[in-house]
Amino acid sequence: MRVGASTPRRRRGGSIGVGMANSDGERSHSCWMDVAAPVVRALDRNIDVDVAVIGSGIAGLSVAFELTRRRKSVALLERGQIGRGMTARTTAHLASDWDDGFHRLINERGVAVAEGIHRSQAAAIDRIETIQRDQGIDCDFARVDGYLVLAPDGDEANLERELTAALAVGFKGVRRVARPPVRGSQPALVFPNQARIHPTKYLRGLADAIRRREGKLFARTVATKVEETGDGVTVTSDAGFTVRAAAAVVATNAPITNKLAIHDRQSAARTYAIAAPVPKGGVTDALFWDTADPYHYARLQPAGDHDLLIVGGEDHETGAGAADAELRLHRLEEWARSRFPAMEAIAYRWSGQVLEPDDTIPFIGRNPGAERIFIVTGDSGQGITTGALAGFLIADLITAGASQWADIYDPSRKAPGGLGKLIEQGVSAVKGVVERFTGGDVASVDEIAPGMGAIVKEGAEKIAVYRDKRGQLKRLSASCTHAGCTVHWNRFERCWDCPCHGSHFAPDGSVTAGPAIEPLSPAD
Repeated sequence: MRVGASTPRRRRGGSIGVGMANSDGERSHSCWMDVAAPVVRALDRNIDVDVAVIGSGIAGLSVAFELTRRRKSVALLERGQIGRGMTARTTAHLASDWDDGFHRLINERGVAVAEGIHRSQAAAIDRIETIQRDQGIDCDFARVDGYLVLAPDGDEANLERELTAALAVGFKGVRRVARPPVRGSQPALVFPNQARIHPTKYLRGLADAIRRREGKLFARTVATKVEETGDGVTVTSDAGFTVRAAAAVVATNAPITNKLAIHDRQSAARTYAIAAPVPKGGVTDALFWDTADPYHYARLQPAGDHDLLIVGGEDHETGAGAADAELRLHRLEEWARSRFPAMEAIAYRWSGQVLEPDDTIPFIGRNPGAERIFIVTGDSGQGITTGALAGFLIADLITAGASQWADIYDPSRKAPGGLGKLIEQGVSAVKGVVERFTGGDVASVDEIAPGMGAIVKEGAEKIAVYRDKRGQLKRLSASCTHAGCTVHWNRFERCWDCPCHGSHFAPDGSVTAGPAIEPLSPAD
């Protein structure tokens, strides 16, 4: 969390949840939110529609839903199963305060932009509430208070600055309290009228609503090319089939439509979460997040005769700290047990990735340099609300040519105050390429245990080597196929992570998350 200049950025509701599948067909971690995905086939023919949507997370499904409501024909393509991307990793905090603090936002962008962001995020929560009610989606939606809790060593002046800033942007009812409902806690700010939701239940409901309006959903279909052609857009799949449309929306967490125009304006971070049962009534039903460095956050999820306490945080740059994932998860548990004594044994542990824009504001709108291709990315810690907002913002741009929020989230904007972060991200990307010339993780493949991977230096080349449970080695080039950075082994998720722009690869080199499209090349 960033409340004032000296505190860290938080990613409270970002993309964290279900574990990844490895090349042995196993899941690295179980998930509290499993809901049956819609059964849909892969794209097996050429089709023509009004709008092609790529990605079936909260953003892609929200865009498709809003467009079908406006009588537009839609085809949605998903690499894996519908609703099983990064949104299926979220902790689903729905907040209309700002993830990096209104105080910072006002300093960098001014009161008018900060007010617009608050109003648009609040409108997104309202929209989710309306959709789940009108479409009959049973997704545990509830309005709750949100508590920003001062860390034990925190500066109370940061709370006062944030309170003043929140009131300045028109946040109604925000107030300071001496003690929030957390054991041993410091003073806090209360943000009323926030919300929580079961994310995959909501995604399933959106998918069903889209199909009822004759929207076309295609799973296990990789979009390999998105290009403007004449007066429309053509999307080409990995099987060679095409979708021709008047417009396309790329909602793939990290865009697959350009090399660096957006990717060098945001950075990838991995974040962690745990969930444990608590008795009904044992924890106040609210959102909690703190000002610590590293930060922490928590919320409740109804789960039958008990609740689940979901706790997250302990972020690090993608590729930089995955080796100590167990330590980070242990610290999460320690933090939670000291504040929520009703917490029982840990039932679920997982991690995921969020993308941080250089000026903290997501990119929603026309892809830079394009007329009919739109993107959604950089949602930081507010992916659910940002995705819902993208639904009606992009639908407005496509059907009416304008949106009241378009300028704020414009991907082509020039961001005051973002230069320092942009330079930092550029340096990280250069370091990722320079890593080609450094040593490996191990001196020999003999040091790699079954079910694990490591980078090995062989002559002038770096090789990504995975040893499966049977002892067989998979040898791959360690260069990410997006921009050539050196991948890192993630022992917790058992995947290859790219530290530059956040691509993920399974142990066998296949792409599990973009912006990369092509798999890692065979080392030989």
